[in-house]
Amino acid sequence: MLSLAHIDRVVAAALEEDAPWGDLTSEYLIPIDATATADLVAREAGVFSGGDVFTAAFALTDPGIEVALRVADGETFAAGAILAAVAGPARGVLQAERIGLNFVQRMSGIATLTASYVAAVAGTGARIADTRKTTPGLRAFERAAVIAGGGRNHRFSLSDAVMAKDNHLAVLTAGGTDLTTALRAATARLPHTAHVEVEVDRIDQIEPVLAAGIGTIMLDNFSLEDLRIGVAQIAARATVEASGGVTLETVRSIAETGVDVISVGALTHSARALDLGLDVRVSPGG
Repeated sequence: MLSLAHIDRVVAAALEEDAPWGDLTSEYLIPIDATATADLVAREAGVFSGGDVFTAAFALTDPGIEVALRVADGETFAAGAILAAVAGPARGVLQAERIGLNFVQRMSGIATLTASYVAAVAGTGARIADTRKTTPGLRAFERAAVIAGGGRNHRFSLSDAVMAKDNHLAVLTAGGTDLTTALRAATARLPHTAHVEVEVDRIDQIEPVLAAGIGTIMLDNFSLEDLRIGVAQIAARATVEASGGVTLETVRSIAETGVDVISVGALTHSARALDLGLDVRVSPGG
C-alpha cells in the first residue's frame, strides 16, 4: 500500500523537476487572483489508479487547491466519466496539471492492462503478478496500480526474498557441487522467514531444486507442453510460477497448464498511458 509520505516525496520531486524556478507561463499570463475549476475526464474506458497521487500534485503545488475524487482506485469507468473535480487558484491548477495527469494516466494504464490479464485467466486459479521491470523511482506507484487492476505483487526489491536465476545457479555450482547440495548449503544460512524461489529453464533441473526444499519454482520460457510436464512433476510440492514472453494472447493457455502464478513484465514495462484529460475553466480575478 502506498504511504502518503512516499507519495509526497516522489510527487514533490516531479513537481520540482517540472518547475524548478516556478511556472513562468502562469506567473506572467494568469492573474494572481484568478481561480479555476477543472474536471478529470476519461477519454476512454479503463480502471482507475492513482487518486492520492493525483491529489498530491495539486496539494503540494498550492494547499488552497481542493481535489474531490469521484472514483476510487480499482473502480472501472466508461469513456466520458468524470473521475475527479479540482478547484482553487488558477496558477496552481495550471502548474500542477501535467504532473497530476502524467501520474494518473500512467497508473490507470497499468491498472487497466492488469485487469485485462486477470480477466483472461478467470476461472483457472492462476494469479497474475508483476515483476521488477518497473520505471526507476516509480516502482511503488506502478505496483499499486497492478493491485488496483486485480493483480498481485512479486517481491518488491532484491532485499525482500531470495530469487536464484540462471546466472546465480551457474556461479553457485561453478566449483562442481551438485545443484541440490549447493542450494541446501546456501539456504541453510538464511533467516527462517526468508522465502526462496529458483528459476529453471529445463525440466531436468526441477527435481534437484525440489530436493533442496525450495518454496517456489519458476518455469522460465517453457513451452505449454513442458509447463504441463513441470506442473505434474512438481505435484504441489512447491508453488509453480510461469514466466517469459507472456502476452494477452497466450496467458490463458499458460494458466490452463495448472501453474499457480504467471509473472508478466509487460504489466509495467509495456502499459500505455490511459487517455485522460483535465478540462480547465478559469475565472478572472476581481
